[in-house]
Amino acid sequence: MSVGRVILAGAGPGDPELITLKLLCALQSADIILSDRLVHPDICRLHARASVPVVLVGKQGYHPGSVPQVDITQRMLDEAMAGKTVLRLKGGDLAFFSNVLDELEALVKMNIPYELIPGITAASGASALAGIPLTGRGFARSVQFIAFHPSTEDSEYDRLACDLENVTKVLYMGAARLISVLAALRERGVDGSMPVAVVEKATTTAQRVHVSTMEEAPAQWAGLDFGSPALVIIGRVVSLHHRFDWYEPTEAGTTPYPALPSV
Repeated sequence: MSVGRVILAGAGPGDPELITLKLLCALQSADIILSDRLVHPDICRLHARASVPVVLVGKQGYHPGSVPQVDITQRMLDEAMAGKTVLRLKGGDLAFFSNVLDELEALVKMNIPYELIPGITAASGASALAGIPLTGRGFARSVQFIAFHPSTEDSEYDRLACDLENVTKVLYMGAARLISVLAALRERGVDGSMPVAVVEKATTTAQRVHVSTMEEAPAQWAGLDFGSPALVIIGRVVSLHHRFDWYEPTEAGTTPYPALPSV
């Protein structure tokens, strides 16, 4: 039996319409789909062939029910070695905090053909639908994307606090510890008037945007449990939200994402 191939693809930030035409073709050609938790279920339901199995291989931070990366990689390899076209769907874009490197290394080691299809990352989706341009003349000349980790060291906080007057900072996976992050930044001299936003479930019908300042957020957001996924944006550009906020979810609703499964 000949070896199959693997298509690694970004499925966008949540809205099932925010996929590429190239991903649409891949959905229609796949023999099996291995899908992350943050991929909207309608993407596979509407566009994959009805007979194609969709295997949910979810992760959620450090949740004990998350599927280990080693299990995901092995399932991908096994299906490809059986001659199948495997579509490995990841939320957002492949280049942003998606563990794609582990899977690429395994594919190269086993000499399995592969293809990469980019997608819209969560930061772009949240920015567009929250009316917060990530850069803008007079507000920010660059943007920094950061994956927050519970073991973040002081040096990482130093870098996060650096040049916030000119650089927008976007934190992936940082909302759960946001109050302590803001306190650390204030200790490093960040102005209390610096705006900060949390965008929950960006681009979905359950999207919620919370806007405050470094000084006021601890009191305003005390006790809030931001729904996953949640993205944090810190910088002067956040002040543009109130002027350019345009998106109104068509339905109030719960998260469209499924519960954590097993492989």
